[in-house]
Amino acid sequence: MLSLEFTPKCVCWIHKRGASLPLLALCSAPLEVLITILYWGLVAIDRRLVVPPEVEISLYADVGFHAMPAILLTIDLLFLSPPWTLHALPAMGLSSVLAVLYWVWVEHCYKYNGFYPYPLFEQLNMNQRAAVFAAAALTMTISTGMLQWLYGRVNGLKGAQKKSTPSNIKGE
Repeated sequence: MLSLEFTPKCVCWIHKRGASLPLLALCSAPLEVLITILYWGLVAIDRRLVVPPEVEISLYADVGFHAMPAILLTIDLLFLSPPWTLHALPAMGLSSVLAVLYWVWVEHCYKYNGFYPYPLFEQLNMNQRAAVFAAAALTMTISTGMLQWLYGRVNGLKGAQKKSTPSNIKGE
C-alpha cells in the first residue's frame, strides 16, 4: 500500500533540497489547466466518458473539482508569483514525466480496483491510452507556454527579460 504523508518534516526536507513553492507552481498551474481542458472537453463531448452514469456530481462540486483549481492557480501565477522561464524542451520533459507517472498510477489503480478511474479508459486499448497520455503531455506543454505568455502580458514583460528558476524567488 502506497502512502504519502505531507508533514512539516517533509516540507522542510523538500525546501532544503532546493525545491520551493515556485517549483510547485511551475508544475501545478499548467497541470490544473490541463485537467480543466481535458475534463470539460470530454464532458462537452459526452459526460459518460469521465463520470459513470450511476455517479451524480452536483454542478457546484464539479466546478469546484475541475475548474476552480485552474482558475485560482492561474490567478496566483499571474499576480503573486515571481518571473519564471521554462523553455519548450524542459516543459515537454516535465509534462511527459507527469503524464507517465499518472499513467502508471492509473494502471496500478486498475490492477488494484478492477476498474479505471474514468470510463473513457475502459473503452481504449493500451495504444490508445498511450496516445491520450502523449496528447495530454503535449497539451500541458502548450498550456505552460500560454501561461508564460500571459504572465508576460499581464506583468509587462517582453520575452524573458528576467531569467528566473523555480528556486530563485527574487528573480535575480
